[in-house]
Amino acid sequence: MNIYEDQKMMMLYGLVGSGAVGWGTSPHIRCASLLLVPKMLGKEGRFFVLGYALAAIYEGPVANLRHNLNEVVASLGCTVELQLNNTRKAWRVSIAPLRAVFKDLLGSKESLRAEAHNISSSFEDLDAQVNGDTGYTPEDATGLEEETAQQMRTHQAKASRYRLSTQKMYELKTKLRCSNVVNKAILSCRRWFDKKHEQCMQRIWVPLLNHLLCLPMKFKFFCGIAKAMEVWCRSRIPVEGNFGQTYDSVNQSIHGLDGEFSATIDFKEEKQAGLLGLNTSWEHLSTEVRDYVRQQEAKLEWALGLLHLLLSCTFLLVLHASFSYMDSYNGDIRFDNIYISTYFCQIDERRKKLGKRTLLPLRKAEKKTVIFPYDPTIQASEMKNVIKEMMETLPVLLLLLVVCGLDWALYSIFDTIRRHSFLQYSFRSSHKLEVKVGGDSMLARLLRKTIGALNTSSETVVGSDNMPCLPQPVCLDATAYLRAGLPSGLLVCLCLLQAFAYRLRRVIAAFYFPKREKKRVLFLYNELLKKRAAFTQLRRAAIVRQAREQRARLRHLADILHRRCPFLRLWLRRRCVVCQAPETPESYVCLTPDCEAVYCRSCWDDMRQRCPVCTPREELSSSAYSDSNDDATYAE
Repeated sequence: MNIYEDQKMMMLYGLVGSGAVGWGTSPHIRCASLLLVPKMLGKEGRFFVLGYALAAIYEGPVANLRHNLNEVVASLGCTVELQLNNTRKAWRVSIAPLRAVFKDLLGSKESLRAEAHNISSSFEDLDAQVNGDTGYTPEDATGLEEETAQQMRTHQAKASRYRLSTQKMYELKTKLRCSNVVNKAILSCRRWFDKKHEQCMQRIWVPLLNHLLCLPMKFKFFCGIAKAMEVWCRSRIPVEGNFGQTYDSVNQSIHGLDGEFSATIDFKEEKQAGLLGLNTSWEHLSTEVRDYVRQQEAKLEWALGLLHLLLSCTFLLVLHASFSYMDSYNGDIRFDNIYISTYFCQIDERRKKLGKRTLLPLRKAEKKTVIFPYDPTIQASEMKNVIKEMMETLPVLLLLLVVCGLDWALYSIFDTIRRHSFLQYSFRSSHKLEVKVGGDSMLARLLRKTIGALNTSSETVVGSDNMPCLPQPVCLDATAYLRAGLPSGLLVCLCLLQAFAYRLRRVIAAFYFPKREKKRVLFLYNELLKKRAAFTQLRRAAIVRQAREQRARLRHLADILHRRCPFLRLWLRRRCVVCQAPETPESYVCLTPDCEAVYCRSCWDDMRQRCPVCTPREELSSSAYSDSNDDATYAE
């Protein structure tokens, strides 16, 4: 709610004016105004201090914890980004030589195409030799023997049935060529013998003598000796075993050189999930974490703003509590009427002088139900309320301890990470590749233009460190922790001071309403006199209940140990069933079997030396048999 400054001043002047008029005209307003002081030191004031305690915890350890967590989130995102950048740089440096090689190859495309054309032209002769029929055509084999003709027919039949491999085909062609050469040699030999026989017959013209002398020229069967070479053609043919495979590969490569020369480098990037079931990048994940932390901070700040708005209305709660106490003081005579005041002592002293029954000093059981205002200690009636208030303050203290401990622990962890997680990245890349191809042939020139492009050398050094990505946690000093813990300590002090501050409420109310105070003190004195007269019967129910609880706690074995082992009585001490005082040597133990109730000496005298646990109710004086439900109680 936005209120202008002049409106605030008008509201302040109105409140001050109405308060001044009420203070001057009404004792109720004056009493309620002064009651604000003890109320501010009590439960209502603790609500106001609670807001400051929560704000101090939020502005101290919680804010520092939030800052350190933001530092860690930023550090994680920076580290991941640094690793990605380093990996990207290393990859680019690694493939730089390969990129250079392909770039050089693409630059020498025209020269490679010319060399490839020359190689293709040179390869045509070899291709014609392998695929041609030169050297064994039927025309050249005229006059061959039947065996050679049969081989050719077999070859033609095999070629027509199925396709032989290049290796088998070339071997067969080589054998046929070899056989063809042998057959040609035999034919040439026979022709030579025929020619020489004809020349001999012409030179020697004497009949019969010429036939006799030229007879050796008829020995053409000596030409058949060349047939022995066919065995070598079949068994030791000069063809390598991988000639066909090499030829096919070279042939395919030569035909491939006729195509367009181009090169393309493609990179495929695969993005993997950083977390199981989460298909997103680390940058996106870091952004989401930061947004989530900011949303939680916004919600927490909104809640604290709402808390401050509510705590700003605490003054109205304190004012209402002051008027409520004043109304109850004047309206209910039993309300907070448990103080042994000075007027109470004066009444008792006056009765003592008149020889009447008195109450002071009070019995032990009676002291637990009243409060002595001038006693500097917290008394039994106040202790219950103090313990209750301390238990309500305990969650705030635990929150403070947990947050401070968590902040210190996380700072220690993050500081250790910062001091021991410094890394220095250094990527060195150096290589020198040199390929030498000798010769002046076309193949050598082609290899020099292709494989020679791999002759590269480079040396690269890339260095970085993670110093900018290390978390920079902030440690709270002792002053900051003390500033965060002071409001919580003030809460604990208010819990202890509440018992003494609440005693002032009766004093302030008695100052403004003295007649009412006298009536209240007289009522308390008379009430205690009645209870004193019927003390035994009024306390009988509580005494019986306490005796039963003691018997339940002290079992048969413990009872035997208590009786027969005196040195164990220090740990097995029983308590008085009336005032709960520890058992002493002067304590009285009821002699009635199965009773054994314990009484301190003063309580035994107050019981008129009669055990109310085992004594029938009819034998006890008074007609009241139970505790009164109308006793005055401590006002919170």
